Parts: sequence; structure tokens; C-alpha cells
Amino acid sequence: ATQRRLALALDASTLGARFTVLALRVLYRGCAIPVAWVVVRAQEPGAWRPHWEALLQRLQRSVPADWLVVVAADRGLYAPWLFAALVSCGWHPFLRINTQQGYYHVLPDEDWTPLATLLPQVGAHWSGRVVCFREQPLTATLVARWEPDYAEGWVVLTDLAPAEADVAWYGWRSWIEAGFKDAKRGGWQWQATRMTDPERVSRFWLVLAVATLWVVSVGSVAEDAQPTASPTASPTASPTASPTASPTARTRRLSCFRRGITVIAR
Repeated sequence: ATQRRLALALDASTLGARFTVLALRVLYRGCAIPVAWVVVRAQEPGAWRPHWEALLQRLQRSVPADWLVVVAADRGLYAPWLFAALVSCGWHPFLRINTQQGYYHVLPDEDWTPLATLLPQVGAHWSGRVVCFREQPLTATLVARWEPDYAEGWVVLTDLAPAEADVAWYGWRSWIEAGFKDAKRGGWQWQATRMTDPERVSRFWLVLAVATLWVVSVGSVAEDAQPTASPTASPTASPTASPTASPTARTRRLSCFRRGITVIAR
């Protein structure tokens, strides 16, 4: 039987100076559906680590252990404990890191090299097992690529073997931007809320999450019924390697979220 696959992303989004929402989202057909979250006051002191660890543990209980789960996060969220927490869940982190500071050395060598030299020019790519960072060393796989038309390359840490990891998978994380749009001005108008209590906001997000799942599900069915439309794979990745894409990947002209809204409103 084909192994079930799941792509997740972590993000921290703000609503002005009122709230920060720490969320885990399922990445599916260009959309980002929130499945676990916690809402804190934007100016509230305190570490996010306990919140993230609780969210991961909560979601882990709902994901079958035999699924292949890839979890992406931007470099602003990278931390050694987060990498370890994802691995302890049996999931595969895809965490982008900042290359302006830090060093790595390729195993089994022990000579440290600046991360900033990893992608010297557009078109460069590299992958291998390394020890990354001197102060808090982490043994992992480093995958990197700098594609044309991008201001900089992606440098990502994962626990997958170099032959199993494709840095293009990190492209799924960009679907979070579509999730922001769907929750705000492009969909549910979340930015217009006047709520001030984080607990009330958290309950409101449950409504948004269920509604998003509903319209994306309807939009996905409608998309499959279109003769020329099918899910789009992540950039430069083989469609058969994607946890969420169809083997017949083509350009999506209308998001599943917007298509679902259109179908339901008829």
C-alpha cells in the first residue's frame, strides 16, 4: 500500500498589536488549513516554546504513526529544541535557517565552513550530512538551492537522508501566505474583529478552521471535476515525490478556497 503523506507548516501571525496566533496548518492544494493553534497577547512576555510543544503533542495524537509527515517552518522559528521536538513526534522537520551567521562542517570532516558560502551564486545547490552551528551543534541533513529569479537561496535542515530530501518541498510553506489571505481580506475578514480576549479569539479560530476545511473540501471536489484543472506540485519537485500533489500537476488558476466559496454561494 502507498504510504500516506502529510505536509504541515508552523507559523506565527499577528493581528496588529493585539494578538499573536501560533498555528499548525495542513498544506493542501495551495491552501493552508489551521488544525491546532494558541492565541497569546502580542505584547505578552513569555516564551513560545511551551505553546509549540503542547500543540505538537496534541496534533501528534491525531496523526497515524505510519504516515510520512513533513513540517516546514521559516527561519524566524528555527531552534534546536523545535527540530528535536518534531523528530520525537516521528515527523520530518524542514526548517529554514539563517545563513548570515553560523558555521557547518560536512561529516566526517571536522573543518568548519561559514554557512554564507554554501550557495555562492544563482543555480548553486548542495545536500549532505553535516554538523551545523558551533554553539549548539546539530547533526542533520542540510539541503540548499538557489533558483533563478529569487533574491536568495533556501538552506534547510531536515532529518531525512540526503537522497530522500528535496529542498523544493520547502516551497509548500509559501501556501501559508494563501492561508493568511483566506483568513483575512481574501476570505473571512479576520482582520476586522474587535475581540480583545485571547480565549474568545481561540474559539473564533475554531469557526474559521472548520469553515476553511469545508470550503477547501468543496473546492477540491469541484476542481477535480474540471477537465483541465488539477492540483499543482511544489516548485521544481517531482509530483510523485509530493505528499499532497496529484500525479498530473498543472497550473491552478483559481484557488480551492475561492472555488469552494463560489460553489457554495450558488
